[in-house]
Amino acid sequence: MTFRLTNTAKTYPDGTRALLSTKLTVKNGEIVSLLGPSGCGKTTLLRIIAGLETPDLGSDIWFDEDNVTSLPVERRNVGMVFQSYALFPNMSVRANIGYGLKMQKLSKPEIEARVSEVLEMCQLQKFSARAVNALSGGQRQRVALARAIAPRPRLLLLDEPLSALDASLRESLRDELAVLLRKFNITAIFVTHDQDEAMAIADRVAVMSNGRIVQSGTPEELYRHPNSAFVAGFVGNAMRLDGKCTGSVLTLEGGGLKLPGEGSGHNVFVRAEDVRIDDNGSLCGQVETITFLGTHYRIGIKGITPNLLTSIFVGQSAPKFGQSVKVAIKPEALILLPAGEI
Repeated sequence: MTFRLTNTAKTYPDGTRALLSTKLTVKNGEIVSLLGPSGCGKTTLLRIIAGLETPDLGSDIWFDEDNVTSLPVERRNVGMVFQSYALFPNMSVRANIGYGLKMQKLSKPEIEARVSEVLEMCQLQKFSARAVNALSGGQRQRVALARAIAPRPRLLLLDEPLSALDASLRESLRDELAVLLRKFNITAIFVTHDQDEAMAIADRVAVMSNGRIVQSGTPEELYRHPNSAFVAGFVGNAMRLDGKCTGSVLTLEGGGLKLPGEGSGHNVFVRAEDVRIDDNGSLCGQVETITFLGTHYRIGIKGITPNLLTSIFVGQSAPKFGQSVKVAIKPEALILLPAGEI
């Protein structure tokens, strides 16, 4: 199913504009993430799509060629997965998955066949008779996904589906979720504030800020070609180099950098992986922090620009705290964005 919304906005009775006029298209079988900080409007947009919120007049929501703007939630055939799981604790895994199918008044043999199919694809067969209270958090989230998928919804909506899990489990389920959604070929939209989650699961990411979508594209497009300082910082944590641009040279506290183009009127950003400690570097600074993160060290350097970070993989020679270092940044790694952009 192809999903499309145009001119969609939400203003609350007190005048709060939770969502500015927004348009979004999701192709059949595509997985799109709404990514942004708390309060940016992503959950409001998801609830409008589901039919849980009424948008402003003039909004249009289309499922293929059907305008569903005025349809109640129960008539939209939308599957929903929440961070709280929202499972029935007094029912078994099989009964939870089959509940929506009973509401559709399918025959018992068809319900059994559909539930068995989803149990197998979600690798839940051995838990089918178990009460959901006896499952781990990851297993419950898998059951919630299976229950949402079983009725074969036209569109699947996921609201922070992994945020209630611990970090290691969240990472493994993130990859599992990406595989399952593509296996079922489901058109899906999911909300998250976690950029790693969005980039790992989604075919396309729509970054939101202050009630609107500020940029949409593949994870690689957003990472390599952000259109604003906000997107550069939110997707990939790019750091602003605080200095003075004159022509194609950026002068910093700790030295000068050659830019890939005319720098005047631009803000200059760089990502930590493109900052290297190098004896031949043109920038001079001092090691301020050393943080061990398992696979690598995160090194904070002062004296060049505020909050400059670089990474060194474990096994490589790491500098000492307080050590003077030279830093190299290739011109092609720099991101130039118009000054004054959000």
